[in-house]
Amino acid sequence: MTLTRRRENETDRQLRLLVGLVVVLATCATLAALWATVVSVPPRSIDDAAVLLALALTVTMGTSVKVRIRIRSTTHLISWSEMAIVLTVALAPLPWAVLCTPIGAALASWRLPAIKLFFGVGKNTILASGAGATLAALHWAPTMGVAQQVGLLAVAYLVAALLDDVLAIPVIAIASGTRISRQFRSNLDLRIGGFVVRFVVAACTLILLRADPQLLLAVPPLVLSLHLAYSTRIRTRTEQQAWQRLARTTDALNVVELDQVLTIAVTQAAELFSADEVEIVLGDEGRTIRGASGVITYDGPASEPSPIDGAVVTARLEGHDRTADIGTLRLRFHGPVQLSEREQYTLRTFASALCTAVRNARAYAELARVAAEHEHAATHDALTGLANRRHLLESGTEQLNTRHAEGITALVLIDLNHFKEVNDTLGHAAGDQVLTQVADRLRDAARDTDLVARLGGDEFAVLLRGLSAPAVAAHRAETLIGVLHEPFEVDGMRISVEASGGIAAAPASGGMPELLRRADVAMYQAKRAGQRIATYVPTRDTADLGRLALGGELPRAVADQEFTVNFQPIVELGSGAVTGAEALARWHHPVHGVIDPLRFIDAVERSGLLPAFAEAILDQALLAAVTWRTAGFDVPVSVNVSPRSLLDARFPGAVLARLRAHDLPPERLVLELTETLTLSQLDVVDQVLNRLREAGVRLALDDFGTGYSSLSLLSRIPVHELKIDRSFVTAMDSSPEAAAVIRSTLDLGRSLDLTVVAEGVESESQRRALWELGCGAGQGHLFARPLPAGTLLAALQRGPGGRPGVLVPPLHDTGTVIRLAAGRRPPPRIRNAGLPHLPA
Repeated sequence: MTLTRRRENETDRQLRLLVGLVVVLATCATLAALWATVVSVPPRSIDDAAVLLALALTVTMGTSVKVRIRIRSTTHLISWSEMAIVLTVALAPLPWAVLCTPIGAALASWRLPAIKLFFGVGKNTILASGAGATLAALHWAPTMGVAQQVGLLAVAYLVAALLDDVLAIPVIAIASGTRISRQFRSNLDLRIGGFVVRFVVAACTLILLRADPQLLLAVPPLVLSLHLAYSTRIRTRTEQQAWQRLARTTDALNVVELDQVLTIAVTQAAELFSADEVEIVLGDEGRTIRGASGVITYDGPASEPSPIDGAVVTARLEGHDRTADIGTLRLRFHGPVQLSEREQYTLRTFASALCTAVRNARAYAELARVAAEHEHAATHDALTGLANRRHLLESGTEQLNTRHAEGITALVLIDLNHFKEVNDTLGHAAGDQVLTQVADRLRDAARDTDLVARLGGDEFAVLLRGLSAPAVAAHRAETLIGVLHEPFEVDGMRISVEASGGIAAAPASGGMPELLRRADVAMYQAKRAGQRIATYVPTRDTADLGRLALGGELPRAVADQEFTVNFQPIVELGSGAVTGAEALARWHHPVHGVIDPLRFIDAVERSGLLPAFAEAILDQALLAAVTWRTAGFDVPVSVNVSPRSLLDARFPGAVLARLRAHDLPPERLVLELTETLTLSQLDVVDQVLNRLREAGVRLALDDFGTGYSSLSLLSRIPVHELKIDRSFVTAMDSSPEAAAVIRSTLDLGRSLDLTVVAEGVESESQRRALWELGCGAGQGHLFARPLPAGTLLAALQRGPGGRPGVLVPPLHDTGTVIRLAAGRRPPPRIRNAGLPHLPA
């Protein structure tokens, strides 16, 4: 037996017991009145019989004037019976009044169901007995003065009113499933007002009868008028409360969890429509949820039938536009029910609000799922599923900052020695299989507390946490390297790929970047020495000594303008037209030649020369943009911004000053942001970026999808452009995961109205695949390597086939009809797509 059926049976049992008690008490009162009538005051004439008939008809008329209230499938009636009863006991002997009351009540209610008939007759009989007993106890006499009679009548009426509430309210509360105290407080003001009005009518009737019995003819119109006014007020109050409940219920539906929406809808609708059961069927999910007031009784497949067999009122779950039909709302009742016009409108309104709430909850769930996927993609390697560089840096930084007490932290950096031969000989697909197997072996060999990451290419890292001593790191590293020396199975062939590893314990300063650098130094020491593993030793850190030497030459290099800028063009993939250029800094050292930014940018940031260096690079980039513009090529320039520059509140002023000095519009400059995950949480960074954006400077988020960018940044950094990291473009042909990241980034760019640029485009196949996915712009060696500003200008002026401003032929001739794959659309024309970069 279901929970609903058990609750219904318990309710029926309680109602039968209560009605039975009322009937027993009324029967006793009736028998006592009959005995008293026979023994003491029997009717002796036709006039006495007429009085008995008049009394019965008075009770009949008072009981017939009713206000109807529906509770679930049962209609309850509120009558004027207590007024007629009090008048009856005041005008006739008590036994006569008690005997006439059940007769009159039965005549007024004979069409009702048996349980209602018995309860109504019994309740009115008890009211007559109570009111009559009160008047008898107060020595009521027809010869009393008017004032005294009205006072005693008021006491008797109060007793009758209290008895009416004591008997009726528990029945209504049990039938409606509400607390008796709550039901007693419900509409208390209206009940008190009604009792007062009916008492006044009873008192006036008594006075009229004393003055002239013929004036009794004025009583029925007065009673009818008051009844209509009272009924209207009750109806107005009921509708007002119904609208208030509807407003509270629809407000409660404004939650984002679908299960919570459905639970609220079922439990609240049961009370709102006074239904025995509420059922919601989501057709597209094949799911049904049922319940009553305050409880869910079923949540499962739609094929399970309801245990309630009775009237069903149905409403479609559709929006105001009638287009989003997602299911059905059903109200079930044990007996026949017909909703009023107001209830039907309320049902349609509630169904529409529920449809909207379900759609919103589903949309939120989908957004949360997509956000989780993007967050996972931003912190994990697409090919192996391991943590990526960003995740490693973040986890390692947290470990070093907060968990020193848990033991020593160390990093093992692992590089495959002969992996390039696998790619060159067997192809990238076989190389991907090897990388995946390497990841699996490292994951299996690591402990639960370790973090295994792929940093890119054939380079892996394992963060060892909670070590008891530095020597333990060497032992653990031996185990990790050892599992890679067993041959790998690739397409039926056994391939041996050995590895070298470097170990570094957490430094006293420098944090996770320094730990990664030291492990890298140790790994290359192992490679040079032909060893499997090497541990970082500070005295052998020649790389660190070299950087210190370069750092000492930075002031001279800045003063002598040894830093120059090359430009890599950004090209519209479809037409081949140049839409921007990225500025890349180089150090032309008089002794060491051209030095890559990776070797000197950290030293620049630590030296205090960053503002001067950044201004020098920006100046060259803006000068190149002005030169191109003067020659007729309005090409925006992109400049990479160091995270440290974003902490300088003077940085926006310096940028805008250089733009004014070169007379270049701010929108022709794009500042590319990297490694801003932590910095974006600082208020000064927000102020700097907002000031630049408000001035018209465009912002781009570089390396999107790697460890230097995050979906969470888009909600805080007001960027105009996303740049897909070259690692995804390189792997898109062989890795479905990389292609999925690119596709999701393009969808995100379209939804946020952002320009998307793909980096690292090196082949026509990549160019075409990106264009067909909807990517409008790209840069890479396919179009041009980084060039001096003058060389790039010459290339723009020359153009293939005499087309200035174009670097490569278009994918399709002008006017060609293109048939794209199903579900794709041609990319939009990219305008002002990119701008220069400071060194990465």
